[in-house]
Parts: sequence; structure tokens; C-alpha cells
Amino acid sequence: QVQLVESGGGLVKAGGSLRLSCAASGRTFMGYTMGWFRQAPGKEREFVASISWSSMSINESVKGRFTISRDNGKNTVYLQMNSLKPEDTAVYYCNARLGANVYWGQGTQVTVSS
Repeated sequence: QVQLVESGGGLVKAGGSLRLSCAASGRTFMGYTMGWFRQAPGKEREFVASISWSSMSINESVKGRFTISRDNGKNTVYLQMNSLKPEDTAVYYCNARLGANVYWGQGTQVTVSS
């Protein structure tokens, strides 16, 4: 069982930055592929970025603005978000995946004002 706790969301003006953090419990953090997803009001949850021990993937819509990273010593994954746009407004969820096991955090709200 893995528990994920996100933090770092908030209200920011367009063009601003935020860094989201996701702290994970468990002793096998390094083996998990960690990811960020987001869900805007009235829309489906969408993939933002993911990072495993060997690779990273990122949604084209945030490429060049968002960066995912992880600190295995701290069992934490980060999402650095720069040049934020109003369309980035959503609840951001942390995700941990290892084989068929998938875990989600409770989400953190990011609101970007124009």
C-alpha cells in the first residue's frame, strides 16, 4: 500500500510559477513510476507528466513549461510549473504505478487567474 500526499497548489497569476510536491509512503518508492494528472471542471482527468527510474514523459501541452523530477531519498516527486496559463487551472493529482498496482493522492487545487 502506498499513500500519496500532494502539496504546493494555490492561486497564481498567469505567467507565474508553482511547484507541486507529492510525498509517498512505503519503502519501494524507487521502483514506482510516478506521475501527475490533472482534472479541470467538466473535463476528464488528463495525463501531465510521469517519471520512472529510467525515463520521463510529458504532455505536449505543457512541454517547455512544466518539469517533473523525483528525489528517491525523500520519496518525493515534484512538478515545477512555469509560465502558467488560465487553462492550467485544475485539480492536480499525484499517481504511483507499479505493475497492476496504481495509487492516487487526494489532489491539490491549482488556480491560474488571467
